[in-house]
Formats: sequence, structure tokens, C-alpha cells
Amino acid sequence: MKILRYLAGLAPLLLLTACGSDDHPPATPAPVPILATAQATPDLSSLVAAVQFASDNNDLVNLFGASGTLTVFAPTNAAFDALARSLTGNANARVADILVPANKPMIRSVLQYHVLTSVVGSTAIPFGKAITPAGGGYFKIDQVSGKPVITDGRNRKSNITTTDIAASNGVVHLVDGVLLPADKTVVQTAIASAPEFSSLVAALQFASNDNDLVNTLSGTGPFTVFAPTNAAFDALARELTGNAAATATALLVPENKALLRAVLTYHVVAARVLKAEIAVNTPITTVQGRTFVIQAPTSGVTITDGRNRVANITATDVLASNGVIHVIDKVILPPQ
Repeated sequence: MKILRYLAGLAPLLLLTACGSDDHPPATPAPVPILATAQATPDLSSLVAAVQFASDNNDLVNLFGASGTLTVFAPTNAAFDALARSLTGNANARVADILVPANKPMIRSVLQYHVLTSVVGSTAIPFGKAITPAGGGYFKIDQVSGKPVITDGRNRKSNITTTDIAASNGVVHLVDGVLLPADKTVVQTAIASAPEFSSLVAALQFASNDNDLVNTLSGTGPFTVFAPTNAAFDALARELTGNAAATATALLVPENKALLRAVLTYHVVAARVLKAEIAVNTPITTVQGRTFVIQAPTSGVTITDGRNRVANITATDVLASNGVIHVIDKVILPPQ
């Protein structure tokens, strides 16, 4: 009887063991290449169509589908439809409306702008710093309210909505906007931002010799420009003339040309330096040859110029094709 009771007590365990001996948790599917991952994701069908359309001899298809170490910021179907509406001006446009031969070079460039040639998971994103994609140019990613937001080369914002989709040749992050590379230099960006920087543009044109300052800042760079607003130039005019009613146009007289050339080049650094990359409390050398210092007190970021005057940096990281612009509320001056 004791043996029977013992065996009866073992029965549930034996039954469980027998039933589970051949049962295993379902195997996790092996990752497939990024293109196959996109093909298996209904919300990425427009991306797949764009890759197939824009390929030359299947090169983009192979890039997304072959072995490698890639990071792809993958726009959703809604993102591509929004781009189609933006490019065509048609409120009913869809992605198919922009997959036309005339747009092929642009679509190729845009797709390559979404690809990094290394694997960058969400925990490795260099927030606030320049990110260089396979197609050239750059964009940046910031944390906004704890979520990753991309600023593209045209200063458009897109949200990363899903991260770390594993593929055999890299990783995919979903984005809700199509990223566009920059299409304006720092000078063109300043002109497009009129009227806020119209005094800066006028000063550059006035102080140039055969347009040299404008041409230089329209070149390949890279440059960082600390751009004073119109109000800042008006304040400088009042400071230099002693006339409380003076405006920026009072500076544009022949006897001030040499001074303005020195002042304008004092606002330019011959490197691309985003806010997150600024060296604080360290002399920063300008193309004019003199230095200034940037501080980051709790109240904001400031510049102390060569005459111990302080300017506030009021906006940062306005991206351009050949550099970046930071906005300041005072014209800084080199040492006398």
C-alpha cells in the first residue's frame, strides 16, 4: 500500500514530464536582411517600392538585402505619402506619384540619407552630435521629452517611433517622416531666414571684396557661424555711433568696411560644431584669427568676446549643407 501511495504521488510529476519531454518554446525566427524585414512589414511597403524604383542595376536592393552592418531609419508609408503631398502640392498625392523618372536621382539621394554604414542601436545614438549617412551630408538626433527626434538637413523634425528591429545585416528604426538632406548653404539659409538675418546678409555683401566673404561662406566648408540678428546689428550701430536712433544701415559706410570684415570673420569658425560639441570655457579660434570663449551657465549659453562683452546664444543647430548656424543676440567684437 505504501508503494502504491508513493506511485500515486509521483503520477502528476510523471505525467508532466511525459507531456513536456518533447515540448520546447517556439524558436525565435532568425533575423533576415533589412530589405526582407521591410518586405515583411506592411507599413514599409512604400520604402520597398522606393528602393526598387531608385536602384541602378539593383544596387540599392543589394545594399539593403546583402550582408553588412547597416542602420536604416525607415520611413513609414504615411511618411512617404506626406512627402509626396509636400513635393507635388497635391493634397491627395501618394508615394506612387513621386516614383517617376524625373525624381529618380532625388529619391536615390534621399534613400541613401537614411542609411548608416555601421550598426547603431538605440542605446548607442550619439544624441546632439552630427551623424553622417552613407549618402553624405549629416543630420542629428536629440532626446525630446525622453523620445528620440531627428533634425534633418533642412531642419525638419521626425520622430523615431520604433527602435532596434533586428536584421541579419543591421538594425532598423522606424521614423514618421522622410528625412531630406540639406539643400542650402549657411548663406542661403540666412537669406531664407529673412528678415531675421537681413542685416547680416547686407553686411556680408557690403564688406566683401569681389564677393569673397559671400563666396567663402557659400563654399564647401565646413563652417560654424554665430549669426547676429537684425536687432543685434541695430544695437551695434547705436553702440559705435552713439546715436540712440541708429540702425544697422549706419554701419555700412566706407570707413567701416575694414572693421566689418574683421567683425564678420570673427563670427565664423572653420569647422562644424553643433551645440553638443561646443568646448565650453575654452578659447575658440575664429577665421579672423582671434578667439572668444563660450560659457554654459545655468541660465543659458553665452559668448564672451575679445572686449569682455557678453552675447547670448538664443538658438542653436540650424543645419546647412556646409555647416551650422547658432543665433546670437549681440554682435561680438574682437580685441581692439
